[in-house]
Amino acid sequence: MAVFGVGFDGIDPSALADRGILLANTPDVLSDDVAATAVLLWLACCRRLLPADEHARRGRWAARNRFPLTRSPLDSRVGILGFGRIGEVAARLLAPFRAEIHYQSRHRKDVPYRYHDSPASLAAAVGALIVITPGGPGTHHLVDATVIGALGPDGILVNVARGSVVDQAALIEALRTGELKMAGLDVIDGEPVVPEELCAITDRTVMSPHFASTTTETIAAMGYPVVRNLLAWAADEPVEPPVPESRRLLDRTR
Repeated sequence: MAVFGVGFDGIDPSALADRGILLANTPDVLSDDVAATAVLLWLACCRRLLPADEHARRGRWAARNRFPLTRSPLDSRVGILGFGRIGEVAARLLAPFRAEIHYQSRHRKDVPYRYHDSPASLAAAVGALIVITPGGPGTHHLVDATVIGALGPDGILVNVARGSVVDQAALIEALRTGELKMAGLDVIDGEPVVPEELCAITDRTVMSPHFASTTTETIAAMGYPVVRNLLAWAADEPVEPPVPESRRLLDRTR
């Protein structure tokens, strides 16, 4: 089975293994765009981009109503929950903003960032938390009311992982009451349906329709390892991991 994506949360790998079915996915090729979307959502939350856009469009700027002060993204403490391929790219993309990077993952990494042993400890230490973990039962509601509360009323939560990773009811309540400042969400629990309660919080949320990896370049590049693995299986050859440079390889063949 060749998955056109990186996540296995909709598949039972054990059931496939019991039947001798190989399972391949497409990591690496989508890391850059997912990480870039996480940073994009973080920036939009910091500067309250959507409320500012509405302020200008609705004539409030012309009426000389001053837009409230926003928060600079520079010199911030940013936490990355789930420090895999995408998390590592996100950390590098945050460097130009002089971000102090903190992270939490199943294992400590050999990286120049501060490690935390729990999501709550990570959230308490930073002003923004970017969630980039796998989905599935093991991470269900990993970001719960305790973690959200640790971020505090000036905190920003960005989720580009899976909607199930965040306790959505706790998130909505924290946004509604002001216990959390902003949320940037590319994924929603129960998507594509977005709860009315979440839609109504227009001044504290930035949402996108699970489109972090769906750029023209990444979708084309994801097809490369899928087809290659299917052809390898049909020829009884080893299924190889994705080529990290597949986007550039694709560009050279156009």
